[in-house]
Amino acid sequence: MASKAELACVYSALILVDDDVAVTGEKISTILKAAAVDVEPYWPGLFAKALEGVNVRDLITNIGSGVGAAPAVGGAPAAASAAAPAAEPAKEEKKKEEEPEESDDDMGFGLFD
Repeated sequence: MASKAELACVYSALILVDDDVAVTGEKISTILKAAAVDVEPYWPGLFAKALEGVNVRDLITNIGSGVGAAPAVGGAPAAASAAAPAAEPAKEEKKKEEEPEESDDDMGFGLFD
């Protein structure tokens, strides 16, 4: 379970992202001081470094959109088209794996016979 310091930094970072403000250690510390939350001095810098170069808004809007999931509304069509060719070889591999299972049925016995 996350500690209070971690949660406070996460919420501070989300507030900054929501207001379209760059997430920095100083700004996280400012929000924490305004909320009267005491955290160890390394937490704000740690979260700022972890989110450096990351588009948090995209992370939040694309939760659960992994392989096989429908693209999010307004998602990047280029990403969806790039994932499509990768899915085709996986289907071919599954077909190859299923063929030996079908040969077991030809032997004349099954699981419930």
